[in-house]
Amino acid sequence: MILIIAEKPSLARNIASALEGSRVNGNGFITVGSYIVTWAFGHLFGLCDIEHYNPNPDGRWTMKNLPCFPEKFEYEPRKGSKDDRSSDQFNVIKAQCLRPDVDTIVNAGDSDREGEIIVRICIMKAFGTDDMSRIPKRLCRLWLPDQTPETIRAAVGELRAEAEFNNLADEGFARTYIDWLYGVNLTRYATLKSGVLLRVGRVIVPIVKAIYDRDMAIRNFKPDKYLALVSKCQTKGEIVELVSKLKFSASERDKAERKCAEYNSLGATVLSVKRKRDRLNPGKLWSLTKLQSFLGKKYKMPMTKSLEVLQGLYEKGFVTYPRTNSEYLATAEKDKVKSILASVRSLGYPVKFKDAKSIFDDSKIESHSALTPTTKMPDKSKLSPDEVKVYGAVMRRFAAVYCERDCIVDRTEMVIRVGNPPQSGEDFTLKGMVIVEPGWTKFDDCTAKDKVLPQLSQGEPVNINFAPVEKETSPPKHYTIETLNNYLKNPFRDELKSADGDSDEFREAFEGLGLTPDDDAEEYRAIFEGLELGTEATRTSIIDNAKKSGYIALKKDVYTILPDGEFLVESLARMGIGMDKYKTAELGRALKRVYRGECSIADSTALACREIAEVFENQQGDGFAGDPVGKCPLCGKEVVRTRFGYGCKGWKSGCKFGFRSPLLGKIIDLESAKKLLETGSTDIIDGFVSKKGSSFSARLKLADGKVVFDFDGVPRTQVRTEQKPGERKLIPGLPIDDRFE
Repeated sequence: MILIIAEKPSLARNIASALEGSRVNGNGFITVGSYIVTWAFGHLFGLCDIEHYNPNPDGRWTMKNLPCFPEKFEYEPRKGSKDDRSSDQFNVIKAQCLRPDVDTIVNAGDSDREGEIIVRICIMKAFGTDDMSRIPKRLCRLWLPDQTPETIRAAVGELRAEAEFNNLADEGFARTYIDWLYGVNLTRYATLKSGVLLRVGRVIVPIVKAIYDRDMAIRNFKPDKYLALVSKCQTKGEIVELVSKLKFSASERDKAERKCAEYNSLGATVLSVKRKRDRLNPGKLWSLTKLQSFLGKKYKMPMTKSLEVLQGLYEKGFVTYPRTNSEYLATAEKDKVKSILASVRSLGYPVKFKDAKSIFDDSKIESHSALTPTTKMPDKSKLSPDEVKVYGAVMRRFAAVYCERDCIVDRTEMVIRVGNPPQSGEDFTLKGMVIVEPGWTKFDDCTAKDKVLPQLSQGEPVNINFAPVEKETSPPKHYTIETLNNYLKNPFRDELKSADGDSDEFREAFEGLGLTPDDDAEEYRAIFEGLELGTEATRTSIIDNAKKSGYIALKKDVYTILPDGEFLVESLARMGIGMDKYKTAELGRALKRVYRGECSIADSTALACREIAEVFENQQGDGFAGDPVGKCPLCGKEVVRTRFGYGCKGWKSGCKFGFRSPLLGKIIDLESAKKLLETGSTDIIDGFVSKKGSSFSARLKLADGKVVFDFDGVPRTQVRTEQKPGERKLIPGLPIDDRFE
């Protein structure tokens, strides 16, 4: 007998339905002919918590068992599973694995690294071993690009050896271990330091930080007014608008007006007009991220919803495997595509097979090809509204790519010369396009719009009247579903465009990446190198966790940072936890090296352990939330380290004593705070930064129950210019609320 273990019940049902033979439903499994099909409920096992390795009798989080670097990671049944039958179902899996008449066990997890290890763990647990090579039965892999009956039957007839996927499994285990190391160690550490639950993860933090950085740039943006040189005149009854590349500051109006007068005196003529008939290509087939970006922009559909709908369509057999990072198909899929085209053609789409490098490219496929419909066509009337939107987007893009009618456009490029550049004057290039034959644009969204240029010929004069026009610089835009996805897919794209390749900063940031901007091949190499933040399989859930944690908000398709997200980013920066995109990309590259067999699981986890150890070795001296500091000068109750600094426990009785840390950019360490309360003054503290941006030194001193800056005895060179030596300045108190508990 052959035992097939599916990751989910829905896949098990599809597999059993596709198999031929007499069917018998068992308790937790289905027998079809010589096959037994059973299933998990996704993850039945999870990694043990810290207390399994470093017991803590108190049962509370403590620094006593941190950091924790297990020599060997161990799994236990998942706690709080949504499905109470999980334990019973594992017993079913175990019983089927141990049956004497079962000689082959097939891993039918989802076709990715996560699905690979989910079923492997179940098999190893069933046989009481942590080594797949010790399983005394033949092990195979069922790899499904889609769940149509034809694909399932073909894959079952050509089972692959499970050993072929050992590197994929190693990458999955390494990813799980690294995320555990970061998540468990740094979440506990950051929470104990801040007194607030802070979820720290390898990917969630750089995602939140990206949104934080963008929102801070918007919040702190100061618009700058400038003058542009613009001419907008009629020539032969048509408006010709010319905008110069030159810009002048608002204070340079006289200079701008002189330049306008110069241009107007030079006159303008049409230097050249080029017209050509061209073909407008459709977009590429969808990857998961690109499809989610499209759905978010067009329908304001959150990523969690689009993935949920896609997964449902996949499980019904209507689309191929959704968690793909590629927009290309494999060359081996050409016959399969021809079959799909026949089904699509039957719906009335004018499609034909095309054998083009822009569609079939093995070098741009890691595990899964682009998203396409399958030969199984749904009844549209039985689809939900969201399913209609998602499936329609997949079908229309497929029909556009294979449309037998090209989209034909007339392109026009006109160059208007003012004066005689570059000595004096400037060339202005105007571009226009008109769609002559719509072709594929009848089926798929097309961003190209008709733009008609004035009917002017080479050598004709153009009327101009340049004048200064006041304009204002615009702030950056908030991240949207589309722009955040683009950033996460290649977080180094903008820096590669703008950075100086000869600068020390560039070399330090990108040494070893070897990337160039705006190159499709390099984009895919960046993905395959592991430089993206998250993956197609994980990104959606991580962003959703950030939303559920209250770090970011999604309104329509726009992301914004929330106060708790600001606190997370700023707190981690104070603690020296630098979970930036460079570090995350470095770990992502390590995982891909595991996948390629270039390094071991132990090598990749050792990298994470070293990074985490540095955080604990370089602890800030401001202690942990709740650490006692001394007696309150106002009410005599205990002052403790709080979420935002130091405060009195008597706040419920009305005591308002407290002060911030960091204070004007400087962390006030625990010893300084203690000395302040014991003696009334600290030593000289360096590194304060005034609102004007100047650095200065000062003591903190108690004065009438308040904390003030004291510059008495501080060298004049260390006192900020707007402050006089010996002067005291009141430090604003903290708002008093339950954050002091």
